[in-house]
Amino acid sequence: MFKKPVYIFFILIYLINTNCFSQETVTIKVKDTVVVNSNDFDALSPAKAAFYSAILPGLGQAYNKKYWKIPIVYGALGTGIYTYSRNNTNYNRARKAYKLRINDKPDEFDGLNGNPNLSTDALVRAQKSYKKDRDLSLLVTVGLYILQIVEASTNAHLLQHNVDNNLSINPKIIKDSSTNKSIVGASINFKF
Repeated sequence: MFKKPVYIFFILIYLINTNCFSQETVTIKVKDTVVVNSNDFDALSPAKAAFYSAILPGLGQAYNKKYWKIPIVYGALGTGIYTYSRNNTNYNRARKAYKLRINDKPDEFDGLNGNPNLSTDALVRAQKSYKKDRDLSLLVTVGLYILQIVEASTNAHLLQHNVDNNLSINPKIIKDSSTNKSIVGASINFKF
């Protein structure tokens, strides 16, 4: 049927008709000296923010002048402390009722005088469940405390970086005049 020269002919025609796009050349001029303003950079700023947050939660965020984060820190830590306290109270109630039940004394879950009726097995399961939840809420609260210290330190570190328009990444949509199609691209700009 088709011979080898015909295949080669069609491949050459395809390659000749393919449009190719290239990038424009960009000239970058670099200065040989870098001037660092000593007022803009404080090497101890992240350590100070972490120390302040460790002493009083939210104080590191205040040091970084991120005041809107303070209610989030106290809300997270307050929720963890409330959950711990609530689970500890319920654990102690179930434990006290179980001890009274074993000693054949009336407790708040014996079903008498309008009290709810819980079996001894239910009290044991309740103790295990509340203890597990209490311990988990303690771990979460400690984790949130450490997280707010790390956040304050990281934020203080990142506040010292240059993030102005001299360094930017801009997405661009370019219209190709020959095919009238849109081409999506990105440009990275370094201005010195």
